[in-house]
Amino acid sequence: MARAKLNLLNDNFYHIFWDKLAFVQQRSSTFRQLCAEHGIAVTHQRQILYEVMQGMDGHPSPEEVYAKIKKKVPAISLATVYKNIHLFVESGILRKMSMHHGSVRVEMNDEEHHHMVCSRCKAITDIGEKELGLAPRRRKLQDGFLVERYAVDVIGLCAKCQQA
Repeated sequence: MARAKLNLLNDNFYHIFWDKLAFVQQRSSTFRQLCAEHGIAVTHQRQILYEVMQGMDGHPSPEEVYAKIKKKVPAISLATVYKNIHLFVESGILRKMSMHHGSVRVEMNDEEHHHMVCSRCKAITDIGEKELGLAPRRRKLQDGFLVERYAVDVIGLCAKCQQA
């Protein structure tokens, strides 16, 4: 009986190990493909940075990303994080949020959405277009202005700050 449990544990371990390995290889392949599509070189630090950022919720600042990545790549500098985030944004891999909320924030959600920004604590929360009740968007506006994307910031107090 004990031997059967041990075999079951070993089988589960190997299944988890191989599933995790396949996931990591797929992420690596996806990152390499993204870099090729956007014309940037693949480096180990960029790949780790991208993977760390993909695992973060919300709208991380470079400082928040640096705190996370430092655990995996102790030799990385904050300047390197800033440079690579800038490169990701300039190449179109990531989007930068509006800078008028105190610091640069990176957009991790690639679906169409807008933001609720707390004027006190600066927390940023995604909100869908349906929740805002927005009218259908036009691609061209007056004077031939071509719209690349719409970005609506709803400024107010989050529930936590209202209770404080």
